[in-house]
Amino acid sequence: MAQYEDLEIDQGTDVAIQIELETADGSNKNLTNHSVVAKMKRGFNSDSASTQDFNCIVNSPPTSGIITLSLTNNQTNALSPGKYLYDVELYFADSSDAIITERVLEGSIRVKPSITR
Repeated sequence: MAQYEDLEIDQGTDVAIQIELETADGSNKNLTNHSVVAKMKRGFNSDSASTQDFNCIVNSPPTSGIITLSLTNNQTNALSPGKYLYDVELYFADSSDAIITERVLEGSIRVKPSITR
């Protein structure tokens, strides 16, 4: 089950969100051969025009369990102020090459308006 966290983003700024993932015993999650995808949008049923993809990377070394989500100032400047929903998912292939999806984080994001644009 995904963890839940509310976030705030300032419109028109560069944003980097670092997420540290752990296993049930508290050790770093090994993210070798994992990929990560994260999106935000106005609501669950919003169309793709209101969807913003995060730039996502698994930090090196992947055994540290750290991923970084980012948006450029141009991306956040294009966002309308207000509330959005987001989630972060990991993808990896199991021993039989089946693709496994794991949602690791979800919540809401409040985009705060910029006065200096």
